[in-house]
Amino acid sequence: MNTVSESFATAFALIMSADPVLLSIVWRSLAVSACACLLACGVGMWAGAWLAVARFRGRGLLLVMLNTSLAMPSVVVGLALYLLLSHSGPLGFLGWLFSFKAMVLAQAVLVCPVITALVRQTIADADKHHGEQLRSLRARAWLRGLLLLWDERFALVTIVIAGFGRAISEVGAVMVVGGNIEGYTRVMTTAIALETSKGDLPLALALGIVLLSVVLLLNFAAAALKRWRERRDAGLSGLFGQAGTPA
Repeated sequence: MNTVSESFATAFALIMSADPVLLSIVWRSLAVSACACLLACGVGMWAGAWLAVARFRGRGLLLVMLNTSLAMPSVVVGLALYLLLSHSGPLGFLGWLFSFKAMVLAQAVLVCPVITALVRQTIADADKHHGEQLRSLRARAWLRGLLLLWDERFALVTIVIAGFGRAISEVGAVMVVGGNIEGYTRVMTTAIALETSKGDLPLALALGIVLLSVVLLLNFAAAALKRWRERRDAGLSGLFGQAGTPA
C-alpha cells in the first residue's frame, strides 16, 4: 500500500475514532465561524437592506467600495487587523491579538461585505416588484427595507449559509491574527496548512474531509431550502388560482 493510500486510511480512522485533537479543531472552527457569521449578519443584513431602498448622494461610490471589498485578499484584512490589535496599535489595549475574539473579528470583516452585497441585491430585486405598493402606502425607506427583509426571509437563510461557508473556508486572516496556536486558536484551515507543511498528511486529510463535508452539507441545505420554497410558492399559487376560478 503506497503512502497516499496509507494516509487516507489513517485519516478515515481518525474521523471514525473521533480523535480528540481532530474534534477540538473542528469544534473550534465551527464556533469561530458561527460567531463571525452571526456578527456579520447583524450588520450586513441591515446595511444591505438600507442600501437597497435608500437614495442619497454618494450611494454609487459606496456601492463601488462594497463591490471592491468582496475581492479584498484575506491576508490584507488580517494584516490590517494585526496592526490595529497589536500592542502598539489603537486597539492594542483590548488584548485580542492571537485570541478567539480576533479570529471572529477577522472572519466577520471578511463575511460582512458578502452578506451586505447579497442582501442588497435580493432586497433591490424585491423592491422592484413590491416597492411601488409600499411607496403608495407612504412607507418610509427603513420600513420598506424591514418589510422586504421579512418577505425575503427564506432567501436570507441561503445568504447566511453562503456567509458561513465563506467564513469556515477562510485561512489567511485567521492565521495572521490568531497565530495558529495549538489547542487555542488552531482551526481547520490553518491546521491543514500547518500539518501539510510538516508532512503530517493523515491529520491534514482528515481535516480536509471534514471541512469539505461541512461545505457540502451547507450547499445541500441551501439547495433543499430553495427547492422547498419553490414548491411552497407553486402550491400557494395553485391554491389561490383554484380559489379564484369561477364555478
